Amino acid sequence: MAMVSMAFSVKTPTLPNRCRINRRDGMAFASLSNKASASLGVRLTEGEGNLPKLVLSSPAGSEVEIYLFGGCITSWKVPSGNDLLFVRPDAVFNQKKPISGGVPHCFPQFGPGPIQQHGFARNMDWTVVDSESAEGNPVVTLELKDAPYSRAMWDFSFHALFKVTLNAKSLSTELTVKNTDSKAFSFSTALHTYFRASAGDASVKGLQGCKTLNKNPDPKSPVEGREERDVVTFPGFVDCVYLDASSELQLDNGLGDLISIKNTNWSDAVLWNPYLQMEACYKDFVCVENAKIGSVQLEPEQTWTAVQHLSTA
Repeated sequence: MAMVSMAFSVKTPTLPNRCRINRRDGMAFASLSNKASASLGVRLTEGEGNLPKLVLSSPAGSEVEIYLFGGCITSWKVPSGNDLLFVRPDAVFNQKKPISGGVPHCFPQFGPGPIQQHGFARNMDWTVVDSESAEGNPVVTLELKDAPYSRAMWDFSFHALFKVTLNAKSLSTELTVKNTDSKAFSFSTALHTYFRASAGDASVKGLQGCKTLNKNPDPKSPVEGREERDVVTFPGFVDCVYLDASSELQLDNGLGDLISIKNTNWSDAVLWNPYLQMEACYKDFVCVENAKIGSVQLEPEQTWTAVQHLSTA
């Protein structure tokens, strides 16, 4: 494994020679001045709304885009050119709202609760702390630490790392959360993944037998049940939590792609499609989310790690 360390940050004007982000007229852009860095298949550029964006490219022709705002993966193109992720047409890139689509982070809270919906990780700037090549394929690691914004609603010190690995036909992520506080804390979390799909034709296998918390028709009063179907579809509004789900699900996106969704330590899954609540785009995506619905309890210096591995045939 060849490794080249790169420290990116949208908050610091001077960076190591491998990568430098400059600011001009309020716009951020990046230049990779080291050929070794460029050879890793990683470049930092300007995305929508002038926001810093990483582009990872594999030798086989696959590509991933990651915005530092929210640490959000917004695109995963396989060698055929198909983008398997979806960003909603109403998504904004102004740092005032989280990016609606791709793979947003829900942390330290999934859904509604004591703090804002889905927590704050998707509303903060992440920093790239490392880049490496694994068997010729690009790997980047982003980090998020507590700041005044997060502590105003969740008064704990933490350190999160998000490692993204791109291969020819797979996209892997590893999320690690460390308690850097002097007191214990608990959290829930999820990767709110939007898959490009024909919602009326899409289906998911691997959930049969799971205990369910069905938020249809009333999201505020989930109905407990058990999934009896081998193939779960999206015939209308869908918002359902699957507890103790399988470590591998199979998504048929209805567009000709079969996507394997494997995980380690993401104990739960969530299926979501807003149906007529988002009439402009509900037909074009489904969410299949790896989640940790029950609270993770971390004592000081303890860590929690979960892996998601998406792949196509």
